[in-house]
Amino acid sequence: MLITGGGSGIGAGLVEAFVAQGARVAFVDIAGEASEELVERLTPSARYAPEFNLCNLVDLDAFKAVIADVEKTFGGIDVLVNNAGNDDRHSIDEVTPEYWEERLAVNLRHHFFAIQAVAPSMKRAGGGAVVNFGSISWHLGLPELIVYQTAKAAIEGLTRALARDLGRDNIRVNTVVPGNVQTPRQMKWYTPEGEAEIVSEQCLDGRIQPSDVAAMVLFLASEDARMCTGHDYFVDAGWR
Repeated sequence: MLITGGGSGIGAGLVEAFVAQGARVAFVDIAGEASEELVERLTPSARYAPEFNLCNLVDLDAFKAVIADVEKTFGGIDVLVNNAGNDDRHSIDEVTPEYWEERLAVNLRHHFFAIQAVAPSMKRAGGGAVVNFGSISWHLGLPELIVYQTAKAAIEGLTRALARDLGRDNIRVNTVVPGNVQTPRQMKWYTPEGEAEIVSEQCLDGRIQPSDVAAMVLFLASEDARMCTGHDYFVDAGWR
């Protein structure tokens, strides 16, 4: 299987969860140091050590080369998790055409081309599972995330379309929509008072952890979810 953006935060939680299940995991990230530390931490207890590939997903040629290498090493890719993204805050006035294109490349474009690249090997294998990552942000209309939210809304449409086009080949495509997950990156944006406000808007107490999101992805990637496709699965503690 292949996970994008697996070096930290939710992505690291995904890598850890699948490795713990005995899966053969390859992941890509631009954060080299954090990714190498993750591999070092997980390897001693892993049935299969996770394989890290340094890659900027904006460079599609480099990304496709990584996918080809992983398929060659693993004999194919049966599970693809499109997790990578960047939720830097931005105002309307700050958005230029160049910024718009770059943010869509970071947050949307690679989802499609990763699926396009792995679909042939999934078809040959008789099926596979794709899990895309959306975001609660556009459902809530959070401020200063215009381009990010546009991309994340589009991912849910992409999921619906690809589930239809790939379904007869037994390839399932779903979206996971996390709420506000307590990661080091997200902690940059929130004070303790801000965190308390988030919890007050949830139906459930407590802060969502990467492992909570990983549990949903594990299910959607498994045979237990064999009749689940084309839908969005929220892990948001009922945030409204």
